[in-house]
This record gives sequence, C-alpha cells and structure tokens, in this order.
Amino acid sequence: MSDFGNDPSGHRNRLRKRLLDGGDEALGDHEVIELLLMQAIRRRDVKPLARSLIQRFGSLAGVLQVDTRTLAAHPDMGEATAAALRVVTVAATRMARQKVREAPVLSSWNALIDYLTIDMAHLTVERVRVLYLNARNMLILDDLVGEGSIDEAAIHTREVIRRALDVGATALILVHNHPSGSPQPSRADIDITNRIAEAGRLLGVTVHDHVVIGREGHVSLRAKGLI
Repeated sequence: MSDFGNDPSGHRNRLRKRLLDGGDEALGDHEVIELLLMQAIRRRDVKPLARSLIQRFGSLAGVLQVDTRTLAAHPDMGEATAAALRVVTVAATRMARQKVREAPVLSSWNALIDYLTIDMAHLTVERVRVLYLNARNMLILDDLVGEGSIDEAAIHTREVIRRALDVGATALILVHNHPSGSPQPSRADIDITNRIAEAGRLLGVTVHDHVVIGREGHVSLRAKGLI
C-alpha cells in the first residue's frame, strides 16, 4: 500500500506531486513540514501540526534546527516524529560540511557560511568552535570548544594555540553563535579574538577571522576591521 494511500481527499498525493513537478519553490514552508510529518504520521491530517510548528518556531529553518528534545515535547509530536524532521538537518549539515572540506576555506567562503548557518544559527545556547586550517587553508579540524559566553571561561587562548600546534595548523577561524539572533559582535568577542591573534602571531599561527552567526545573518570581524 502506498504511504499516501489512506488519503480520501487526495491532499497528500497532490502535495507530493506538486513537489515532484514544481521543484524547490512549489511548496510553502508549512507544506514542506507537512510532507516530512507524513513519513512518520501515516493516518492523520498533519496540516494543523505543521502550522503549529511554524507558528511556534518561526520558520522552516527554525523548526528543523530546534533542539530535538524541545521538538519532541511539542504537542502531538513525540520522538519518532521529531526524528523524521531532525534527519533532514543532519543530512543538510553533512552535505554542507563536505563542501567545506573539499576546497580551501578562504576561497569557498560562501560554503563555509552556509555550513555554519545550518549548524548554528538557530541554537538556543551559545556555542564556540575553532576551525583549524593547514598551510593550504584546508580544514583539518572543526573543534567544538564549549558552550557558554565567549570569554575566558569558555575559550582559553593558550589552549586554542596549543591545539593548533598539536594538529599542525598554520591558521584558524574562530566561530560562535548568538542565540539572541543578532550577529553583532560584543566587546568580549573582539577582545578574545585579538588576544588569540596576538598569541598566534608569536607562534606562527594566523587568525584569519572570527565569524559570529545568528538567525539574522553573520558578521566577520575581519571584514569589519576588528582584527
């Protein structure tokens, strides 16, 4: 029996056909969520659930990137249904990360920003990462440093540079997200960046940039002249 067979109104079949015939823009955000929910919920109208998810989390990206436990706890969801949505983000993140690994980071900057946005823009906690690069600016390590405000409690200058030397990196890019949504850097963001950059200069490790990611976009401290 077709997964869409128990659909007297034909709504599920029409939605699927629009997707297959019309491409990426054929469906609204709530309809994309509907199709995903249909894979886990076979015998119930999922349109109200899809709309409630969009209303609560704000957008398609907001739904797909929210914490899995929060998603599972949403009314009428549960773990199996949350997993059906979460796997989309896992696949998208892995595809984006692979693109970053295939080319020098500085010459494929848009691919890097896409990867970081998918992975971090909708996090509800602040996460700090260091991307370590070799002499050809290829990514050799994507290191999750920790969670919390970007200060000395979350990121230690000595440890960042030591890790670079340990893995043979000649350059690095600092990354963190702002759960508030705004990617505008704080004074602490700027200060820690310059402390790490100064320490790196003494040992031959270049800090190429510090990228701040938020739901409203991203900011490069290098582009703003703050490094």
